[in-house]
Amino acid sequence: MSPLITVDDLRALGAAPVLVDVTWNLAGPPGKEAYDAGHLPGAYFVDLDTELASAPGPGRHPLPAATTVTETFRRLGISSADTPVVVYDAANSMSAARAWWVFRYFGLADVRVLDGGLAAWTAARGEATVEVPADGAGTFTATPGHLPVLDADGAAAVAAKGILLDARAPERFAGEVEPMDPVAGHIPGAVNAPTTANVDETGHFLPPADLQARFTALGVTPSTETAVYCGSGVTAAHEALALESAGLPATVYIGSWSEWITDPTRPVATGSEPPV
Repeated sequence: MSPLITVDDLRALGAAPVLVDVTWNLAGPPGKEAYDAGHLPGAYFVDLDTELASAPGPGRHPLPAATTVTETFRRLGISSADTPVVVYDAANSMSAARAWWVFRYFGLADVRVLDGGLAAWTAARGEATVEVPADGAGTFTATPGHLPVLDADGAAAVAAKGILLDARAPERFAGEVEPMDPVAGHIPGAVNAPTTANVDETGHFLPPADLQARFTALGVTPSTETAVYCGSGVTAAHEALALESAGLPATVYIGSWSEWITDPTRPVATGSEPPV
């Protein structure tokens, strides 16, 4: 099953899934404001900073605690690992992908991302509402470890023997600018694959064949050990989503660059290469 779902396929589902709005903006305004202005009917809001991450520590968006995710699952009315869930954001799925990845890591099996997000929904004449659904009374308990993750040592190992993709913009990868973290550059051996190239101008993901061609050009194959990272583990999930859509498995280094640079003994590379 594709990790993505179209507006038409969402409408055609026989049983309504749990809908989750994960609109989030790194530089503001808060996603909750956008949700309050209009969202899919029945959709709950999940806050990326407080429900899909714990407080900044070694990295800017560490994994949330299982207790936090359990509270979120139960508020959403989830009582089974097989409960179908559809997550979305404003358009390009950058934050929705983080929910897709975190929810699966903590035990949900049927999570998909609405391709094109709220923008695609409204463009297809879908109704938007300001009504907020009542909290659910789910019973599901989140447990970690249902997806593999890498730490810094694991990321370095993949860079040495496999393909480690850096999902950030080329100028951040090259170390030319760094708006978020105190050190600029990238993990030595990493390959730049900006997340923005996974989607078209409308925020829809490229067709699987096009994504596969993009990653194959970087050396990724189904048998290649592949991992992804970004600045803080948010857009890395988007890259993992694009890779899965293309049939290419990848592991996420969830701490990403913001965690890598907390140890001054870890090497830092600079310089650019043509992004793909």
